[in-house]
Amino acid sequence: MMWDKTGTSSEQPTLVERRRWPRISDAPLCGNATDLPVLVSLPFSTSNEAPNQQFPAWRKHMAPLIDAYLPESAEAADGFAASQTVWNLEGALLVQQQTPAFRYERPAEKVRFSAIDHWQITFLRTGRTWTSVNGHVVENEPGMMEIRALGCPFYGRTISAQSVSLILPCDLFADHGGLPGASNNIVLGGERVKLLADYIAFLEANLDRLTKDDLHSVRNQLQEMIFHSVAPLVNGHTTGDRSSEIGLMTKARRFIQNNLGSADLTPEALSRELAISRTRLYELFQTSGGVLNYVRRRRLLAARAALADLSNGQKIADIAGNLGFESAANFSRAFTHEFGYSPSEVRRHTGECKVDHLPQMTETSTFGDWLNTLGI
Repeated sequence: MMWDKTGTSSEQPTLVERRRWPRISDAPLCGNATDLPVLVSLPFSTSNEAPNQQFPAWRKHMAPLIDAYLPESAEAADGFAASQTVWNLEGALLVQQQTPAFRYERPAEKVRFSAIDHWQITFLRTGRTWTSVNGHVVENEPGMMEIRALGCPFYGRTISAQSVSLILPCDLFADHGGLPGASNNIVLGGERVKLLADYIAFLEANLDRLTKDDLHSVRNQLQEMIFHSVAPLVNGHTTGDRSSEIGLMTKARRFIQNNLGSADLTPEALSRELAISRTRLYELFQTSGGVLNYVRRRRLLAARAALADLSNGQKIADIAGNLGFESAANFSRAFTHEFGYSPSEVRRHTGECKVDHLPQMTETSTFGDWLNTLGI
């Protein structure tokens, strides 16, 4: 893959409105709850690998998200000292990363068969990146905020860089009708972006003090600050077909989530709700593995949440039936295939520890696992 574009920064819209953001408290985030469980993190580094194995290790680690390539002037034997720590905010991932220069691509084939269609928001601390979507190249640099829809193909390159990113499910913004469709592959600056960057820096400084009880307010604050940073700067700009597609997808996701237990949740019903043809519906869900696969996955995620709920005394068969599975056996097979452990294992561990503390989900979890289950 050749890269022969340098990218240019777009002129940023002038800030014309002040918004009162939620106040960030200086008090300890955890209070006196020293016994509450802390956040789960997923550290990764190539430092323990032989130099010629460092880039292959990085490429394998990042494979669920992107295909990584060395710069054309580099050799694998030169080494690739990369590090990454992912923090699970239970509904959002915060990714701290430092890498040498490399090229990256999320090709159409990877998008087509991936359930990862989240938003990624990136702040560079050092370095510079250039990313192309449908021939449009954007350049990111320190002090700016880059937004990308992972449900769209892209490719690009980075020089040696340090960054912090948020990876967020599209549904996080459902109450606002989703992020504006024109948000994909843009770089923004201004006072709102600076305030959001300052809040993320505050979170980074306190990650080792956050507990699970803090996460609801953290997610709500991120949701509000991100939406009100992005929407005023992109509304009124080019919307086009991609904007319409993202708006339809947001409406479709909301309808599916609200009707997971309905036997009438079919492609026909969804087509009627969205007022589009079945052909258009299938095109819309093509990068999500198809309509039926998407609905099945959302039902399995809902079932796992119900099984892990300490207050839910329903039998496994009843949970399965309430979510549209024809039999407990079919549900168990689908669940085990999706998550790598059975429904009974979740129920058995309930009361001993929360589902996200199961060995299968922490000790052997991968970056890909966390991406695929984001938003539960």
